[in-house]
Amino acid sequence: METRILRLSPNSPEQDKIKIAADLIKTGKLVAFPTETIYGLGANALNGEAIKDIFKAKGRPQDNPLIVHIADKEDLNKYVLSIPNKAKKLIDAFWPGPLTIVLKKNSIISNQVTCGLDSIAIRIPDNKIALELIKQSGCPIAAPSANISGSPSPTKAQHVFDDLNGKIQLILDGGDTDIGLESTVISLVNGPILLRPGKISIKEIEKIIGKIEVHKQINQKVNESEKPESPGLKYNHYCPKAKVILAVGRDRQDKIKYLKEKLEKEGKKVFIISDKNKEILAKNLFSIFRDCDKNKFDFILIEEIDENNLGMALMNRIRKAASRVI
Repeated sequence: METRILRLSPNSPEQDKIKIAADLIKTGKLVAFPTETIYGLGANALNGEAIKDIFKAKGRPQDNPLIVHIADKEDLNKYVLSIPNKAKKLIDAFWPGPLTIVLKKNSIISNQVTCGLDSIAIRIPDNKIALELIKQSGCPIAAPSANISGSPSPTKAQHVFDDLNGKIQLILDGGDTDIGLESTVISLVNGPILLRPGKISIKEIEKIIGKIEVHKQINQKVNESEKPESPGLKYNHYCPKAKVILAVGRDRQDKIKYLKEKLEKEGKKVFIISDKNKEILAKNLFSIFRDCDKNKFDFILIEEIDENNLGMALMNRIRKAASRVI
């Protein structure tokens, strides 16, 4: 299979190009497309066979549920059993945007999407290409990250091509994604409980619905026998081939300096991530990981950052990627 790339204007997506992608979705094919967070690998969420192809293309574990993307708030009623008041408040505050809400699903959504769970993770993306694709496809689109499972998430069309060339039909290239980290995920099934941190912080959510719990295993694997309620909760994610080492504590800068010198004396190629601006680091983190692999770095060293606001999401991704903490 030849994977085609179509370049679109992010602000005024060409409708003829969107139609090409939408026609593929309608016929059960896979299309990678940009959102405001990362690139997603999309298929018709009502087509079980198409969903199976997502898992196959990514090499994704069979118990790792997918996020469903819709284009209109009113469409939510078609796919969930009920919309609690807290969900309505969050939707009014943050949709379209990088917030995924987990609710009880109805039977129209393929069980392949939810991996047998009775709940669905769903959101409206804040990206014109994504929204037009959903509208023209005429169906909800299930879309995990458009990469090989476990590798750094794609924030550029080239990242998708590097991982999935020959495995999917089409990539819609809308340029670099804006945020660079996956959406915040909050469950209102047994919650409210935070399942994955993202751009929208706990503080912002609590201003809308009050106190929320944080999943106790949000930064580690859950028990192998458990089914994860959210993508990113159970398995290793975001991992480059280079070994990521996280330095913590007051002496973290000294630790990095010492380790860099030691590793380089051993002939290892070492990259230090030094940017402290959270917005910039979030946008570029996964690209840095991928660039380090292309340039054959052996190690990536990074200091911990404070976990206020976007820092919690960044540290979640860094911990998941890290092979060692010093």
